[in-house]
This record gives sequence, structure tokens and C-alpha cells, in this order.
Amino acid sequence: MRRAAIHADRRAMQVETLILGAGAAGLMCAAQAGAGTLVIDHARNPGEKIRISGGGRCNFTNYEVEPARFLSENPHFCKSALARYTQWDFIELVSRHGIAWHEKTLGQLFCDGKSTQIVAMLLREIEAAGADLWLSTALRELSHDGSRFTARLEREGREQQVTARNVVLATGGRSIPKMGATGLAYDLAAQFGLEMTETRPALVPFTFPEGRFSALSGLSLPVRAAAGRGSFDEAMLFTHRGLSGPAILQVSSYWREGEEIAIDLLPGQDIAAALKAARAESGRRALTTALGQMLPPKLVAHLAESLPLGGNLADLSDARIAELAAALQGWVLRPQGTEGWRTAEVTLGGVSTAGLSSKTMMARDVPGLYVIGEAVDVTGWLGGYNFQWAWSSGVAAGDAIARDT
Repeated sequence: MRRAAIHADRRAMQVETLILGAGAAGLMCAAQAGAGTLVIDHARNPGEKIRISGGGRCNFTNYEVEPARFLSENPHFCKSALARYTQWDFIELVSRHGIAWHEKTLGQLFCDGKSTQIVAMLLREIEAAGADLWLSTALRELSHDGSRFTARLEREGREQQVTARNVVLATGGRSIPKMGATGLAYDLAAQFGLEMTETRPALVPFTFPEGRFSALSGLSLPVRAAAGRGSFDEAMLFTHRGLSGPAILQVSSYWREGEEIAIDLLPGQDIAAALKAARAESGRRALTTALGQMLPPKLVAHLAESLPLGGNLADLSDARIAELAAALQGWVLRPQGTEGWRTAEVTLGGVSTAGLSSKTMMARDVPGLYVIGEAVDVTGWLGGYNFQWAWSSGVAAGDAIARDT
């Protein structure tokens, strides 16, 4: 890429827009903001979260994107950006760059090849737009004199001062700190008077007392998991530390410490009717044997430690069958906690939307300051929704900057 924007001298460089963070939102914003834009990131490579997502194939969006599938203190905030740059727009961009893709399940779209194709696509887009990218560049200080921002950077062991009319906070949230996540956007937002909502790990596995599910580790089955206002029909995975899998990750966004979760182990099935039919056909069969034809036998053995599953089917009254069916379709568990920021896929909460324009993502009281992507209090479901928010919010800010240039 060419050297960045407009130079004053080697110590103080002027740009139109400085974007902090070369992730999904930051790169997308730069592609729209165009010439005079400089993107910086402390990492050695851009788009690291894109690279590792979807098992290396990047679940880049979802057919079923709609505002109801995003969590925020203001559930209406995301509507404008999502409506103006939709999943169909991003699909068109991906296809235009010749990237083959497919639907995996539940509307989730993945690259046929590697996720690095999406990163390469975004880099081509920002180069074509005339924007620049500096990697291995750390922000040491950011200030504002009322008209321009001044950033003190450290790059290649040297200090560099950059002034900009606009600054975009696109450094993401606190999730996956091993990739360098620090919550920098929150600190900078607070510095400029923006309010924060509570931040918590989201799309994250649950933990239980040690050994609770050790014998079941690696076992997966389809369930309906529910917590708070969230209920999802997807797979659940038992681990050495607790519960994971898509259904669990989804409800973790709706769960609060100390609360219970409910698991329907046989969603959509009439267990009572099935057990009554089995009783009529072969009443001398052991209850555990009959259940072992509906559920993994290892799970039945585990459930027998807390539920009265002894005896034969003939011993069961209709009332007892109803109680058993209710227990299996409403298995109540109380997680000890979650795996936390270490494995959380996203951050729930962030910079309050109350201080931002839903059309431009600019701070209402700090002209020229924009906040996009995961840093904002908008969190999507599992399945490509958070990437779509990154694309949509990045375009909203980038377009606003380009119009104002």
C-alpha cells in the first residue's frame, strides 16, 4: 500500500480520518471513508478475528439477519445501519470478489475456502479506496483540541504524531484477550465523555463444579436451551469443565450469574406418549433401556444419579411418566459461571448507544468521533450476526465520513 494521506512533516502527519483497529468493522469503514484515511492496529496482521472465525472459514453473515436477533439496551439502535447495509450487500461484495461460499445451517454463510479470503478482500477494498494501513502500531495518547484529534503513536520503535479531523473507535471489545483485546475503545470513549453499559462475556461456555460432566465430555446432542428471555434449538456439548455447543453459547448472552438454565433434552418430542407406547409393547423392559433408545446411554446413566430411573416400564403410572417427561424436557441446571473473556466470542454491552447517532455512529457531543463494531452496545446472536453488525456499522460511519469530506 502507498504511504498514508497528507504529510506535514516526519513528526506530525495530517490525515482526514484515523481508524483505530484493523478488524472487521475498521477495515469496512476504511473502504467507505476512502482517501485520507489511516487505519492502525497494534497487531502484526489485520483481521485476526476474521481469520480464526468459523473454524478458519469465517461465518461472515447470515440469511436471517434482523434487528430482533441483536441485544442492546436500545433494541432499536441497530435498525438503521442494518437496513442500509444488509446481508445481501455483503454477499454481493463477497461474490464480486470471486469468493465461493455456502450455507451451513440456520442461514449461516461460510467461505468454501479459507477465512483469509475475506481479509484479503477487505484489504483490496481499502487499497482501491485510497486508504492506508499501519500494523504493529500502538496508540499511546489521543487528545482533541475542539477541531482536530491528535494521536501519539509508536511504530517500529519510533514515535509518530498524527492529527485527524475524524477518529473511529473500532478496536472491538474485551473478548479473546490472547489476541490482544484490551477494551481500549471503552477507555477512549469514557475519556471523551461517552457513557458505558455493563460489559460481560457473551457467546461463551458455562462452567460447573469440577467433575460434574467429566464422564460425558465430548458427548453432543440436539437440545432446546433456555435462559432469561432466550431459547434456542441447537446442539449442546458436554465438556470437562461444563457445557458448550451452539445452544449453550446462544443462551449465555441472556444468562446472569446465579440464575438457572433449562434444557429440553428431547425438543419437539412427546416423551410421555413414547414411554406409554413402550410400556404397552414391552412392560418388562427396564426404564433406562427404553430411555437409552431416546437419549445417549451415557447421558441416561448420568441422569439416573439424580432422577429415579430404576425399575421396569410396567412399574410406571401415567402420573410418574408425566413427571419424568417434564424432568427430561425441563432439566434445570445452575451454572457455576462461564469460561469468561478467554473463550467468549463477543462482548455483551459496551459504549452506550444513547450517545451515538444510529445513522452515522458518530458521538452526539463529540463531532468527528465515531464508534463502530463490537465496541458498541450491540451484540448479535451466534451465526454471522456480529460480523454483519461490523460490516453495517462500519459502512454507516464510513459513508458519513465520505459525505462530509
